[in-house]
Amino acid sequence: MATAAVKEEPIEEVDFETRFIMLCQASPEGITDNVIQKELPQCDTKQRMTIVNRLLSMGKIDLLKSGSKLLYRLKDPDSARQVKGGDNQEKLVYQIIKDAGNKGIWIRDIRFKCNLLLTQVNKILKNLETKKLIKAVKSVAASKKKVYMLYNLEPDRSVTGGAWYSDQDFESEFVEVLNQQCFKYLEQRAAAAREAKSDPIAQRNASFTPLEDVWKYISDLGISKVQLSKEDIETILNTLIYDGKVERSLVAGQATASGDGYVKLYRSVQPLIPTTGLMRMPCGACPVFDQCYEGGAVSPTTCVYMKEWLEI
Repeated sequence: MATAAVKEEPIEEVDFETRFIMLCQASPEGITDNVIQKELPQCDTKQRMTIVNRLLSMGKIDLLKSGSKLLYRLKDPDSARQVKGGDNQEKLVYQIIKDAGNKGIWIRDIRFKCNLLLTQVNKILKNLETKKLIKAVKSVAASKKKVYMLYNLEPDRSVTGGAWYSDQDFESEFVEVLNQQCFKYLEQRAAAAREAKSDPIAQRNASFTPLEDVWKYISDLGISKVQLSKEDIETILNTLIYDGKVERSLVAGQATASGDGYVKLYRSVQPLIPTTGLMRMPCGACPVFDQCYEGGAVSPTTCVYMKEWLEI
């Protein structure tokens, strides 16, 4: 009775395939032919193509294009399951969008990475959006620019603009209200320190307020429809520092995994002398003040800033 012959693959080829996969695992962004030739010098072109074709047919790697070079990248098994029923092009576009994270990726960059026609990319994006695998998010960096990211991701602040933007519009009134409330709280703390009637140094130290206390105060007021972070409040306090209304001090504190071991303290300050009238008018900060004269290219009669100031 004849026995069925079992085809055995050369040991060297199986070993090359294992090492090829290990190279892909070590470089999640993908490897090029140059890397393969350097790391596997004994693997000739024929063996390399056999390994690549086998891994592609088994769905273990993706073939990408970066400029004029080809990239071999280990396929994520999770993404393959999520894009079930999609073709290889759809899986490739999904993986590119996934790699972009919560900052998203522009359609032009998707086309560049997958090397597909615009009509093909648009069709794939529409299919993925219908399946609720990805979503399009408008970027504050450009009003007509949309970036794509996975459906369950929260967009990065660089995309949405954070708490200061609503539908791509800067909420100047909201920022002004936060400015006033933060300064009001620091003023109250400074007044309480003065009422203690202690020595000047103790009063000054007592008037300083930690960033966390200001953040809790604003959160308890409930004036914001969105959850404000400590970084948001720090941004507001920085604007008050630039306006000369607040000063900041750093003191050594307990180091944390996310911090540098310093505690930020803030207090309201009063100018030593009132601002002069000259500095409150446009001429006080005009960069071409010395070129301004009647009949000249710049003159008080034709100055639009002076006109607006007089109408206030």
